Amino acid sequence: MSDLVTLNISAAVRDRYSEAAKDRTAELCCPVSYDPKYLAAIPIEVLDRDYGCGDPSKFVRTGDVVLDLGSGGGKICFIAAQVVGSTGRVIGVDCNDDMLSLARGSQAEVASRIGYANVEFRKGQIQDLKLDLDQLESHLNQHPVGTSSEWLKMQELANDLRRESPLIPDDSIDVVVSNCVLNLVDREHRRQLFREIHRVLKPGGRAVISDIVSDRDIPSSLQNKAELWSGCLSGAFREDLFLAAFEAVGFIGLEILERQPEPWRVAEGIEFRSQTVRAHKRRCMADMDSRSVEVTYRGPWKSVQDDAGQVFPRGERVAVQQQTAQALRQAPYAGHVLFVGDATTPAESCCGPTGCC
Repeated sequence: MSDLVTLNISAAVRDRYSEAAKDRTAELCCPVSYDPKYLAAIPIEVLDRDYGCGDPSKFVRTGDVVLDLGSGGGKICFIAAQVVGSTGRVIGVDCNDDMLSLARGSQAEVASRIGYANVEFRKGQIQDLKLDLDQLESHLNQHPVGTSSEWLKMQELANDLRRESPLIPDDSIDVVVSNCVLNLVDREHRRQLFREIHRVLKPGGRAVISDIVSDRDIPSSLQNKAELWSGCLSGAFREDLFLAAFEAVGFIGLEILERQPEPWRVAEGIEFRSQTVRAHKRRCMADMDSRSVEVTYRGPWKSVQDDAGQVFPRGERVAVQQQTAQALRQAPYAGHVLFVGDATTPAESCCGPTGCC
């Protein structure tokens, strides 16, 4: 895809969602039902301008630090704020000024209704969660860019901001959620997008993503239509490749939590539907001794294979290392095997700011 087409797609997405922040646009995505007990605290103008395809907030827990990618008018953030409670925290990230204005303008009202303030909205691109666009804009307001030399200095400043004052720090989030936004990122930046999701999660953290998937590859005739990108069609992930994108950057324990049975749309014979996926960032383990532990897979499948390639035949003893045994005691694997030997439970430790051992 040419740079010109990519630019037009970005502009089309930005402009269409700016309009949608001001006036209800029902066709942007498929309708979703949310728990009504969480909606009463949310202003009607936010509810009327929600354009998701799922409800990842259902998989958030009390006390979580939540990051919502492409938070839009803030609906999922305001629901999650009530689920995590006063001990949790919610951060929404979006780069659309009109959507951010709508979300930020509703914060005080929601806080008053639920009795605490635990939501904030930050300006950034979801594929570049290190760059704080509010900080960058503050600098540009004082030092406008008019020459190529000034543009290069601006690039240097952006890199300094990413390094010294990241929008979302490494290993800081319990759960990353997103509601029908990843498909709006152009394909050239998707590997970076998934790496960023993995980077910001704490070891053992999880991503719960609702998005539009297709049953077949999308032809170039659809990919090059900017208006179909903003309508969540052209950028849809192929079902299997959606899961593969998580696995490629190191996520484990992938699960399809929800899948729309009937297509939301059909275009050129391709079915488009909503799907919600959960993926886990590998935990960091403390140093463990070399003793092996015997485990037995309970069933019901004849055998299963973990993300490291270890096969567990049903009912048979399999010797695994302590680190594998520890992983099998925790989400998302807990309860699937019986422990025949003795596996100690060492304390978790972090192996650095960018990932696990």
